[in-house]
Amino acid sequence: MPSHPHAWPADRWNTEPVKARVLAVARTLTSATRVLDVLSLLSPEGVERYFTVNPGSAFADRALDEYLHGLPGFTVLDWEEAVRLRFDLAVSCAVHSSMHRLDARLVVLPHGAGYNRLVTESTGDTVSAAGLSRNELTHRGRVFVDVLGLSHPEQLDRLRISCPEALDVARVVGDPCFDRMLGSRRSRDGYRAALGATGSRRLVVLSSTWSAHSSFGRRPDLPQRLVRQLPADEYTVAVVLHPNVWSRHDPEALLDAACRMGLRLIPPHQGWQAALVAADCVIGDHGSVTFYGAALNRRTLLVATGAAELDPRSPSYAFGQAAPALDPDGDLAAQVERALTEEPADLSSITDRSLAHRGESARLLRPLLYSFLDGLDEPGDEPTLPPYPRPVPHPPATERPTAYDVEGRSEGTEVSLRRYPFDPKDHTPRGFHALTDDHPGDALRYTAEVLARTEAHAELPAARWLADRAAELPGLTVAVAALGPARHLLRLRTGLLLEARAEPGWGDSDLAVDPLLLGSAVACWLADGGDQAGLPAHGLTVRTGEHRTRVSFRTGP
Repeated sequence: MPSHPHAWPADRWNTEPVKARVLAVARTLTSATRVLDVLSLLSPEGVERYFTVNPGSAFADRALDEYLHGLPGFTVLDWEEAVRLRFDLAVSCAVHSSMHRLDARLVVLPHGAGYNRLVTESTGDTVSAAGLSRNELTHRGRVFVDVLGLSHPEQLDRLRISCPEALDVARVVGDPCFDRMLGSRRSRDGYRAALGATGSRRLVVLSSTWSAHSSFGRRPDLPQRLVRQLPADEYTVAVVLHPNVWSRHDPEALLDAACRMGLRLIPPHQGWQAALVAADCVIGDHGSVTFYGAALNRRTLLVATGAAELDPRSPSYAFGQAAPALDPDGDLAAQVERALTEEPADLSSITDRSLAHRGESARLLRPLLYSFLDGLDEPGDEPTLPPYPRPVPHPPATERPTAYDVEGRSEGTEVSLRRYPFDPKDHTPRGFHALTDDHPGDALRYTAEVLARTEAHAELPAARWLADRAAELPGLTVAVAALGPARHLLRLRTGLLLEARAEPGWGDSDLAVDPLLLGSAVACWLADGGDQAGLPAHGLTVRTGEHRTRVSFRTGP
């Protein structure tokens, strides 16, 4: 039977009996997504789930409301309606003194890697970390929270100073978000494929928390500069911006040029955890995403430390002082390469101070949650947290830049290439231009050495398209038309037509079928003195980083 049938007149319409009602409380999108990690531990059987937004946050916007209404299995209530009803349990990953109005047993957990940030608007003082202050945890001198979840015993020491009366309700339960990432490591290859980090490509995740002290607040140009300076066939770059950035700005517009150059923008509601699991290197700041990346043993570089807005006693503050720094005005590619190849800084003594009971939060949290659900018994199976779904970046990994600056060299029949996404704002001379036929505008079209049609078109045969482009652009060294997934037709400046095919057993399909890469390799080989007549006889090996693709040629129609 429901605990409070008088408050729920619609019970008579239920087909399955409702034995408990659970309310998820959010203040921001960040706290909403973190609550879902926790509630995944509850069986849906007999549980009716609700969501509400505790008002007052500067970062609660329409996107949060739309996100909550799109969640399956939840009924969304406005705050005033929620406080008029009685629930068996309320769970929030943020706390505010107005939550004393809830008629429910309230469990509060952090929405980051512990409690670290100084937010005087919330805490009412300049020394307490948000989430641990007397101003947030008490109402009229009384602690109204039933359980204050901590991720590490270290937080007890700070709570003893900031709000000692809350010690009786504090419980060290670990970090379910981090544990989900640990449990998602078997999905790493799938995550990397979803982000375009296939083959030998390395994945760099650029992370930023919110505020002027963040990496994006300090250097909003860094995502585009990073994509520009890292060879596109050797690296994939993804950027994770705190949901609070999304609530006040338009990252898709701000990063549009970088995304057209190959940047993968992770949406605010889901995907950053999978991106961290997939990453080889994390560049960030004092936010929890960067901290989690270090805890996952990813190579880590900091652009900002956030010392001015962190509790100096917190692990995040110590992390900002100890982690190696990235010089955003220096050679970004060289710094990333050093971070990936040299002995990494040992940050485990710091990250261990924030993330206790690793892999055990589900075992600690589930019985605690069920202890408030009088009408339900805890399931007998082992509590587990599901792996995170694959990330869905913007733009998708199948979309590639349409123009590159290409550098290369030939040794015999092997051509080594490095392609850098073209940036019209960066006038650093780099090799020659190569672009796809659908690249917007004409500025590069008449200076490019290589032009490629990347998809086969039955309505305009490849040989005809190549002839048209040769007439339009007589300065082209190589024009390439895709014939299918693994075959391409090339036209050299001399008019020679060559059909190229990637040889079986060589390389990854994403590189082997790239007609723009192939055309660039042929152009480089010819510029280094290669004889076009030798291509059908000997073929070429195309190298990008550690990846090699063998290509054979025969004279075309």
